[in-house]
Amino acid sequence: MAKKKNGNNDGQVYCSFCGNPAHGQEVFVPSADGSAYICENCIATMDEAIRGFKESNGMPVARKKNNSGDDMKKVPKPKEIFEFLNSYVIGQESAKRYLSVAVYNHYKRLAQNTDDDVDIEKSNIIMVGPTGTGKTLLAKTIARLLDVPFTIVDATVLTEAGYVGEDIESLLTRLLQAADYDVDKAQRGIVFIDEIDKIARKGDNPSITRDVSGEGVQQGLLKLLEGSIVNVPPQGGRKHPEQRMIPVDTKNILFICGGAFDGIERKIAQRLNSHVVGYSNKARKGIDRDNFLQYVAPQDLKSFGLIPEIIGRLPILTHLEPLDRDALRRVLTEPKNAIVRQYKKLFKMDGVELVFTPEALDLIVDKAIEYKLGARGLRSIVESIMMDAMFEIPSGKMKKFEVTADYALKKLEEANFEVNNQ
Repeated sequence: MAKKKNGNNDGQVYCSFCGNPAHGQEVFVPSADGSAYICENCIATMDEAIRGFKESNGMPVARKKNNSGDDMKKVPKPKEIFEFLNSYVIGQESAKRYLSVAVYNHYKRLAQNTDDDVDIEKSNIIMVGPTGTGKTLLAKTIARLLDVPFTIVDATVLTEAGYVGEDIESLLTRLLQAADYDVDKAQRGIVFIDEIDKIARKGDNPSITRDVSGEGVQQGLLKLLEGSIVNVPPQGGRKHPEQRMIPVDTKNILFICGGAFDGIERKIAQRLNSHVVGYSNKARKGIDRDNFLQYVAPQDLKSFGLIPEIIGRLPILTHLEPLDRDALRRVLTEPKNAIVRQYKKLFKMDGVELVFTPEALDLIVDKAIEYKLGARGLRSIVESIMMDAMFEIPSGKMKKFEVTADYALKKLEEANFEVNNQ
């Protein structure tokens, strides 16, 4: 019987359950009398089914041995992760330390020998910081270092099920794609949810109307952050009844959230009995009124519009400092992928040496501070300055091009950058 497939006896041995041939299988187990066989894929499927049945019925389950403890020697230590982040991200020492420890602990959770009774719970992270301070850059830089699936998703496209937009489960579709649809690998990955502040509750009273892209999305995210088995559409988008779903267990997926939380400083100042601007006789002594974000607390996130349940599932809260002039100056030139280095590389590919004078770099930084654009604004300023040169020089015979402060200011004026940003 095990030698037949589709009624043909060709002498080949086939699995009695799925019908796959023995050829190409590493494990192929015969029955006691040799009349039936089972392949390794069916063995794994049956094992998972038995474990699932026992777990759902409250029966004791023998935990799988984890041989990855030896692999912890290959995992970068927190200080090594911190140094790697330093080569790409300027400043933000506190946020980098939090991320380094969280990622290292994530590896340790995955390598944990589960013979004991101590379960290490994951610690999801939420980062608060103004636009252009490096939240997304930190996430992208972490992705360079990791050997677990990593993806960055945007919370702004999510809505409640049944409404125009994407289902919450589509967040995990990107992670599956990053893992080449290897579910076991994806279940050990890391997801960075950007723009988490955009799904804040729109009103104080949730019963007046349905907040389908705000509180409704937060409610849907709860099961993902906490850890549960979620049916994920392989191609993302909306789910429909005829679609094949992929079950994904989010218990071991680390979630890192980031958002600008524009205006949260006022919530912090109110809690501290201080003011963002003006004077107050009740202001506490020792409070740095130029940087209220360093005092951010979970109750401020609640005041901003995050529901308490989701705040409780993001236990690690860290902030990113607004970049001062010195930090912005370093962002231009020091990181491995610094903006100036990128443009020098572009010109070098055309055989042209590009030089920025110190005065030109100072002007670019001053304009970024003046327009309150942060590090992200540096790119738009440099792009406006270099547009004409990038258009003309590839067709010419120039071998060296120098950008001076006068040239930079002239190009900004020609591009109406000064007028547009007044």
